[in-house]
Amino acid sequence: MSRNAESTAFRSALEVIRGVEPRVADAIGAELADQRESLKLIASENYASPATLLAMGNWLSDKYAEGTVGRRFYAGCQNVDTVEALAAEHARELFGAAHAYAQPHSGIDANLVAFWAILADRVEAPALRRAQARHVNDLTEADWFTLRRELGDQRMLGMSLDAGGHLTHGFRPNISGKMFDQRSYGTDPATGLVDYDRVAEAAREFRPLVLVAGYSAYPRKVNFRIMREIADSVGATFMVDMAHFAGLVAGRVFTGDFDPVPHAHIVTTTTHKSLRGPRGGLVLCGPELADQVDRGCPMVLGGPLPHVMAAKAVALAEARRPDFADYARRIVDNAQALAEGLLRRGASLVTGGTDNHLVLIDVTGYGLTGRQAEQALLDSGIVTNRNAVPQDPNGAWYTSGIRIGTPALTTRGLGTAEMDTTAELMHTVLSQTSAAANPDGTASKAKYALDPALADKVGRQAGELLAGFPLYPGVQLG
Repeated sequence: MSRNAESTAFRSALEVIRGVEPRVADAIGAELADQRESLKLIASENYASPATLLAMGNWLSDKYAEGTVGRRFYAGCQNVDTVEALAAEHARELFGAAHAYAQPHSGIDANLVAFWAILADRVEAPALRRAQARHVNDLTEADWFTLRRELGDQRMLGMSLDAGGHLTHGFRPNISGKMFDQRSYGTDPATGLVDYDRVAEAAREFRPLVLVAGYSAYPRKVNFRIMREIADSVGATFMVDMAHFAGLVAGRVFTGDFDPVPHAHIVTTTTHKSLRGPRGGLVLCGPELADQVDRGCPMVLGGPLPHVMAAKAVALAEARRPDFADYARRIVDNAQALAEGLLRRGASLVTGGTDNHLVLIDVTGYGLTGRQAEQALLDSGIVTNRNAVPQDPNGAWYTSGIRIGTPALTTRGLGTAEMDTTAELMHTVLSQTSAAANPDGTASKAKYALDPALADKVGRQAGELLAGFPLYPGVQLG
């Protein structure tokens, strides 16, 4: 798409929107301006291409399409079938998966589809066979009692939230923690790394139905071959949530033991983050779980979002191009350069560095909580998010850490030299921010003190850094 065409497309869209609700048009324009001016370091965010963004704003949004390709509960879905089939085809080819399901609206939805597919495969199907029933509703209470006694409780073993896992891996307030009798594995207290022997020990003791691997704040690779061996040793279904690092798998940065697709029974992911697509999810699996996964709608999903599936197809097609592999490599190069720059300036990093796209800073060395550090950085034009560190004394709300990542800045074209500058800007802010006291004199976990002049200076420096790497250069709204 030419730059002139991009500008025309987005200007025209905003003009149409402005004719109905100008405040929405203003907010959309302001979001582009904000993103252009901010040093975006949120590990779970990126910038989708203009083609991907435009694929979401069209008439496919008007269609209900419950069911699957060729088997819809609504008539007139031939065009939805086309885009969903394309999204699944690109996903299969990109990741080397036997089956792909492109309907999940988000990563959490993808995980729910996977959980219920596993339960249907491990619980419903054996029960039907034992009772010689044709449908799960035909099972008697005695059938279920016998089956549960044979299989044991519906148990999940996943990475703990403070060790870098995700809330959908069994966190109690999340639905996953209510669906399963859950236990977590953590990381080695001395190194912050996954201890596979301890995971194996926990699996032998707990005997989970599902072993979950994957993370949202673990800055290292995971050996999925070893994790599959652990799952097999206790008869567990092995599930990997690769939402954060899917782009590194797609770009062949993570291969062999570190590529989850050949090793897991079922893999879930988002399509944004390091994949650089629209907000949505995917499920990948082998033939043995394909039928159950394809029941995601109506099992746990409502009607699919055809316009988002169209955008997934576009983004996945982009990820199959050779330049995406170069992009994925540069994500990791940039993350490691950012980590090294922070370490040289005295920052404390969980695990001492990174193998992937993210870096986790323990900001207690600066005398701050994660919440204080997050806001001080935001005041200075640097967008991050607070995150718990292993055994975090400040809990999941205030936290002791800041999670940063490089997918978005790498999309803009920044390289390792700019990552060192970014480390300097961050260190300047954090080292000059101090915790403030509550009115009663007690230490506050939220209030902080930072010279506004310093924040303004860093913000200008961040803007100067970004000026050489314009965001969406083909889109001019003014």
